[in-house]
Amino acid sequence: MGAAVAVIVAAGIIFAQVSRRGLVRTITGVVLAANSDPAKQVPIPNARVTCVGRTGQATAQSDDSGLFRLALPEKGLWLGETVELSFERAGYKPLEERRRLLRQLWVTRLEPAPAKGKAAAQSAVVTLSDVRVRYLTKGATITAIGSLARTFQVVNHGDVPCENHATCSPDGKWRATIDGVMLDAGQGQEFRNARVSCIAGPCPFSRIETDDFSRGGRTIRVAVRDWSDTVTFLLEAEVVRAAASDLVEQAYPAIFGGVISFTLPPAAQGLSLEVEWNGQEITFPLGPDLALSWANCTLKREPDQTRLYSCELKPGFRVKT
Repeated sequence: MGAAVAVIVAAGIIFAQVSRRGLVRTITGVVLAANSDPAKQVPIPNARVTCVGRTGQATAQSDDSGLFRLALPEKGLWLGETVELSFERAGYKPLEERRRLLRQLWVTRLEPAPAKGKAAAQSAVVTLSDVRVRYLTKGATITAIGSLARTFQVVNHGDVPCENHATCSPDGKWRATIDGVMLDAGQGQEFRNARVSCIAGPCPFSRIETDDFSRGGRTIRVAVRDWSDTVTFLLEAEVVRAAASDLVEQAYPAIFGGVISFTLPPAAQGLSLEVEWNGQEITFPLGPDLALSWANCTLKREPDQTRLYSCELKPGFRVKT
């Protein structure tokens, strides 16, 4: 009877120790290209990750950032258990890693696979240089029409006590007047660089009450509070006509370890890559299918809809930087 109790107690202690270690249901990690330079340890997308453990086998695939989340079989594994993960990706050496499960992220770096056979070693390598990103954005072509100058007066009589009048000086002592002007630039036109100045009268005893002019637009307004004698103000602005147009933008991507990376704003259209191909300028449109004869490209959308492109060179191509 005593022996049986001892066995039960021992089993309970072991179970408690295992429970305290914690159950692992997901392994999270990232797959990178192996390189001594951290700036060239680029993410490897579409790497196949396989886990072999006590409770069975599970697989996952890395995304565009190299991230993988491997869901373990239903029973999971305990912290401290040994697990084996294998990594496979075309163009890289397969890798198997055995580790104890700890509370840490799994970071794996894959070595590039060597070219196979003499023919591959002797084949001509296409050299790309001066890689540029070209795209279109919607913009406006601005045409100057002319300028405008308009004076206006705010009529008031100074030294009149406010005496509960509806409009007073800022300190409430003197009766004041608020007046102004509104201007319309006309259909298809707008004001730019509008500014207002007091040019005559007791200007220190007046102030701009509302500013509906500095932002520009088709119509602009200004109101002035005057609590002394009549003041004269000058409103000036440029009149322009804006027409919608496509603007051609160019950018230079980041190139690390045979991977070309760049981002585009959400509204960008007409993406293409311009390269110097063995000394010849060539433009390669990059459509929704992301197909290039010389690179495998992936697209990732950020939360703000910025688009992150990553193009990994295919064997037989290199970029001269």
